[in-house]
Amino acid sequence: MKPEKILCSSLFFLFTFIAWNSYAQLPLQADDPPRKTDIPEFYKSKLSDVEDEIAGLKMGKTEVIATSPGGLPVYAVFYGEKEDFQSHANYNSAVGARNPVYYARKDENTKPVVYFIGPVHGQEPEGIVGMVNLLQVAETGKDYRGKAWPELKNFFEQCRVIIIPCGNPDGRKRCPYDSFVGIPVETMTKYGQGTKKDGTLWRWPQSKSLHPMVGDVGILGAYYNDDGINIMHDEFFSPMAEETKAIFKIAMEEAPDITVSLHSCSCKPFIIQNSHAPHFMKERIANLAQRLNQKYIDLKLPNMGTNWELSVSVDDMAPPPQKSFNMVSALHYASGTMAFTFESPHGTIENDADYDEILDIQLVLYREMFDYIVNNRIFWQ
Repeated sequence: MKPEKILCSSLFFLFTFIAWNSYAQLPLQADDPPRKTDIPEFYKSKLSDVEDEIAGLKMGKTEVIATSPGGLPVYAVFYGEKEDFQSHANYNSAVGARNPVYYARKDENTKPVVYFIGPVHGQEPEGIVGMVNLLQVAETGKDYRGKAWPELKNFFEQCRVIIIPCGNPDGRKRCPYDSFVGIPVETMTKYGQGTKKDGTLWRWPQSKSLHPMVGDVGILGAYYNDDGINIMHDEFFSPMAEETKAIFKIAMEEAPDITVSLHSCSCKPFIIQNSHAPHFMKERIANLAQRLNQKYIDLKLPNMGTNWELSVSVDDMAPPPQKSFNMVSALHYASGTMAFTFESPHGTIENDADYDEILDIQLVLYREMFDYIVNNRIFWQ
């Protein structure tokens, strides 16, 4: 073997060794419940699962869009050709000119653009499960259970699709659990928002009161990257995290019609309103939320109940003070996209969702997003 080939081979195995070791989870403490040993094979929530899926893609085009502070790659996968929207201005300038067409000309000749942002909170791996299985559906028409999703597969032919499987690999790396199904919510909180030096939990929402999360930190929660940045609450006018910059670069270049930021909590599945979006966009988000909840009811999946509805504030200029301007708010104003947050159940003891239900909840959400935007586009022309 030639010397250069020996060197390349050695470097490959060295980088592989470093990468796999960088994915090592935090050790559990004495009072933590043990990790689950019965996680199904289809429940692919690990960074190594993302790597394996990326390596096997044949139709999707993959890019490393950022490197985390911990040295881990942030991937984006693209399906369909990028649309030429004949852009002459950024979105806000185009709106200032009274027509967003100057930013992106969208008509019957352009495909809808759908943007999936995998978890930016590392203790919320349910979105990774959904993203990896969605990639499998895009490639084969079936998820990792062998369940066919022909309508979902077909939407990839009709749309330009961008998928970020994991928005915060640093946080995911540190989370010691690959699933919280059957685990107490207190454990999820401990490793999600982290602890103070005295061992007390930061908890939500006080975990957002120190940002970056540096200083009084015992366990750095998976909410944050290795620099302590909560990407959902970065400084969007001057981003601190490379992950944030990459997420917004895609949004501004691709002009997505619809964007979801995938999250989880000890809850039933639901869409969170974008409280800082214009009134007409809130109405669209509320409409999708109602349709999605009804679909969960029809499929006998965990849902918010028949009387639930997503509120639309009357005064767009005065959002409730407790509603922060977060990543989905900023995504709308960066690109005009219909951006919202989706909360999936973790399956903790307190909210009781199983592995199959969590995956179905994710894939049904994606199908409803595609269906909604294909049939309810806003044209800029």
